Amino acid sequence: MKFVLGLVFGFGLGVATGLLLAPQSGEATRAQLNEQGIQLRGGAFNDEIRARAQEALVQGRELYSRTKTELNDRYSRAKNSNF
Repeated sequence: MKFVLGLVFGFGLGVATGLLLAPQSGEATRAQLNEQGIQLRGGAFNDEIRARAQEALVQGRELYSRTKTELNDRYSRAKNSNF
């Protein structure tokens, strides 16, 4: 989850830096930033990010659960075989 948020933040920072350093007038740059901000606030992009993050979270929890169960089983078998 942190990776996805970092990726999105880094992407946004890169886009903003590119726009600010682009060879165009300040007014044109501000208009472009405003337009892109409206598009991002529109929700389609945010909804997709949320859906992917939620899916990754579910998969992570499933993996954690399976791993924990397997490790507990192995620990129990090892403990019982040593004594």
